[in-house]
Amino acid sequence: MKVWFITGTSRGFGREWTIAALKRGDKVAATARNVDTLEDLVTEYGANILPIALDVTDRDADFAEIKLAHDHFGRLDVIVNNAGYGLFGAVEEVSEIEARAQIETNLFGALWVSQAAAPYLRAQGSGHIIQVSSIGGVAAFPCLGLYHASKWGLEGFSDALSQELAPFGVHVTIIEPGGFTTDWSGSSSMHATLNPAYDGIRKARAEGWSKVRRGDPASSAGAILKVVDAENPPLRLLLGNFAAEYVKTLYPRKLAEWAAWEDVAKAADGE
Repeated sequence: MKVWFITGTSRGFGREWTIAALKRGDKVAATARNVDTLEDLVTEYGANILPIALDVTDRDADFAEIKLAHDHFGRLDVIVNNAGYGLFGAVEEVSEIEARAQIETNLFGALWVSQAAAPYLRAQGSGHIIQVSSIGGVAAFPCLGLYHASKWGLEGFSDALSQELAPFGVHVTIIEPGGFTTDWSGSSSMHATLNPAYDGIRKARAEGWSKVRRGDPASSAGAILKVVDAENPPLRLLLGNFAAEYVKTLYPRKLAEWAAWEDVAKAADGE
């Protein structure tokens, strides 16, 4: 039996993974901005779920609620940083307020929760932090620049965190989903004020995305359970066919470009 702390459990991956953990008898501290969305799970699973109202951008609250969950259940085994949203807009279009809000939620929210949980996991000599990134954490697409900034930042500090916590028996896994039928691009998303100059780029992007097969978030739960139960879990896990196939073309392109400019690169240090 594992004890989970999952952010963003009102819908999408967070809710499906909460249900999967509860169904197999695990305990979950489930956070959401509005805990009323968790009433049905409380009714069904009783004391095995602890609903917590949380805005992950509040660092003090993150530390307080991690402590609450640890004190309530007596331990923490799996921390899932899932809370986040998509910000749609070309880099030029995004306002300062929109940019800061995106980074505060997707990057700093996960950072604060990770910082709050790390001492408990280190002390018990075990645990697993799951960071929900995206195919947008390794690739970039037009009109999502600040979303990518938040996820690339998440990937960077999480890679470092994995190396820092490994000596204490604590694992870190970065989840990189492709297309899924979550509400990421729906009502939970934000949109910058549009500049008509980018309408053609937006149209081309939308046409490309319309061809991407989208998976069911509920189907991803089995993969997450395998990861948290693994003796040697991966640092990164792609989720879905689109993500798994896309990186096969992405990384060869990057390697080819680096190779084409290798002479210039090596000459830069004077050798």
